Amino acid sequence: WDNADFSRGVGTTFYQEFLTLNTAKPPFVRDVEAKIRRYLRSSYSAAWTLKITWEKAPAYAARTDTRRTITYQAILTTDGFRSYILMLYQQGGMQWDYTRLAATNVLIGYT
Repeated sequence: WDNADFSRGVGTTFYQEFLTLNTAKPPFVRDVEAKIRRYLRSSYSAAWTLKITWEKAPAYAARTDTRRTITYQAILTTDGFRSYILMLYQQGGMQWDYTRLAATNVLIGYT
């Protein structure tokens, strides 16, 4: 991800933690488990999941353009032995104008 810039009061970041080791699992966690099972073709039962959402985040530097924003999420989850991350972007993918970013080597994801 490139840098999001919330300094102009546009956009927000929030998170929600799901502890599910010995409790009933909410539909969100069951959906995450189903995605991991489907994509990786392995059994998986989450013990802990964290959903982080960047909502209407403008690209750095926001002083140049706060109209083009993006909403995206990172879902971190573990069963205590294996850990996964799901990276979800709003329909249409990254909406920032990469030609106006400080870095020219744009990559969606992580390394």
